[in-house]
Amino acid sequence: MSEQIYNVLFLCTGNSARSILAEAIMNRIGNGRFKAYSAGSAPKGEVHPRTLSLLQRINIDTGFARSKSWDEFATPDAPKMDFVFTVCDNAAGETCPLWPGQPMTAHWGVSDPAEATGTEPEIALAFSEAYRMLYSRISIFTALPLVSIDRLSLQTKLDEIGKNNEKAD
Repeated sequence: MSEQIYNVLFLCTGNSARSILAEAIMNRIGNGRFKAYSAGSAPKGEVHPRTLSLLQRINIDTGFARSKSWDEFATPDAPKMDFVFTVCDNAAGETCPLWPGQPMTAHWGVSDPAEATGTEPEIALAFSEAYRMLYSRISIFTALPLVSIDRLSLQTKLDEIGKNNEKAD
């Protein structure tokens, strides 16, 4: 019997950095159990060059990466999502489309590296830090026993994951 593949959507406002990173991470470490997607409420229309550069440096093919609207995933013919995670505070506060199938949702806010200022190393560090935080959270999530955990306990765990590695502002 084959194991279920869970569809996961990562949302952000611009869909140019954090949600793209999360999509790449999930598809790399999800061990075929997860299929990740990303989208934005107000997509910038292009992926941030530093996002692409970071992914290429760690040998992730960036052919998948494009900035797109979350509306693509709210249509009847879109993949049915099992999980929807917001990775920026703006998207978390917005009214999301209704997702068919009532996926589980959680907010995993991460500072926006695309908004980082300072020296080249400081900006690069912001992208690396966003990647590290997302990788950590996604690693914890993919290790959960999804088949054997009840929905309420799973929701609690998803919310707790979003609180891991939070930065003090």
